[in-house]
Amino acid sequence: MSVTAPAGFRAAGVTAGLKPSGKPDLALVVNDGPHHVAAGVFTSNRVVAAPVTWSRAVVGDGTAHAVVLNSGGANACTGPEGFADTHRTAEHVAEVLGVSAGDVVVCSTGLIGERLNLPALLGGVDAAAAALAADGGGAAARAIMTTDTHPKEVLVTRGAAGAAGPDGTSAGAWSVGGMAKGAGMLAPGLATMLCVLTTDAVVEAADADAALRAATAVTFDRVDSDGCMSTNDTVVLLASGASGVAPSRDELTEAVTAACADLARQLVADAEGASHDIAVTVTGASTEEAAVAVARAVTRSNLFKAAVFGNDPNWGRVLSAVGTVPVEVAPFEADAVDVTINGVMVCRAGGVGEDRSLVDLAAAREVRVDVDLHAGAAAATVWTNDLTHDYVHENSAYST
Repeated sequence: MSVTAPAGFRAAGVTAGLKPSGKPDLALVVNDGPHHVAAGVFTSNRVVAAPVTWSRAVVGDGTAHAVVLNSGGANACTGPEGFADTHRTAEHVAEVLGVSAGDVVVCSTGLIGERLNLPALLGGVDAAAAALAADGGGAAARAIMTTDTHPKEVLVTRGAAGAAGPDGTSAGAWSVGGMAKGAGMLAPGLATMLCVLTTDAVVEAADADAALRAATAVTFDRVDSDGCMSTNDTVVLLASGASGVAPSRDELTEAVTAACADLARQLVADAEGASHDIAVTVTGASTEEAAVAVARAVTRSNLFKAAVFGNDPNWGRVLSAVGTVPVEVAPFEADAVDVTINGVMVCRAGGVGEDRSLVDLAAAREVRVDVDLHAGAAAATVWTNDLTHDYVHENSAYST
């Protein structure tokens, strides 16, 4: 269950010496082909790390042979020197693997505003290249962790070996594997922290790009842990074609979406210091965009998130957050809104509903908040987590 589960991929995770802790901090994922299709989506933050600038250009032609990722430093806000470090990293990977530097995606995560230890990083590339293996996905997933408490991996399998397609040709089995890291700064635009997805399906570059964008839009882009967007967010999809199976664009999109949804939930479940995972579902909206806007207003309310931490089903904080969304974005009547928490309608028609004491937020980690606007037929869900003492403590000491 990893990025190396699909055929045609090798990976490694090693300790390069970028982290003072001495834990693994450099990963390498290589597509051995026969195809080398790639697509990527990145942070919409206007302040972007050097690896994002580089990698946007790499996937622009729909081709990539490898992804190198480091934790222990974001290489963001490091000026021309930081970009030169990214370029040199790609060149070194290319030299070791015998490919073009323009086909090497570079990803970094960690503290903003400090140069990377380039000699250590390049030495790590050598070590990772020597350790590449078809079962190296787990080690790679561990090497990209920062404040994560555990690696995050996924495998989605489709088709069956020997199955016949409608034209009599082999449909066969194919899969999508993936790894991600992220436990804070989870308010992405088209991406999350760092994520590498792989598939052994035969895929055209345009289909890979379309599938990835469709998948991230309804998964990673609807994870909003703390309202803070990273400078380094990157999701890359690599396709080797090694299975020989060519799914339709819809089939590819469904499988990639399933993989992204699984990883997105893992990110929420590992959010820094969180004690509750919260799904805010808005129904009865005029448009899907309106539903997302309302759900995001609730998930970004620190008052609401603090209430959930205290196991307090304070529906007033939900309703007040809903009301902050401009009418031109989400038209609805305030006295028509219902709020249900874990199956109990605590707010009915903008007023008091069932007794809030019927809601037990301490019984389980997962919390379901349903908001019905009664203004249309559209719906959307955004995931978040509660605001805890541990979150504040961890982020107060992040750089020290």
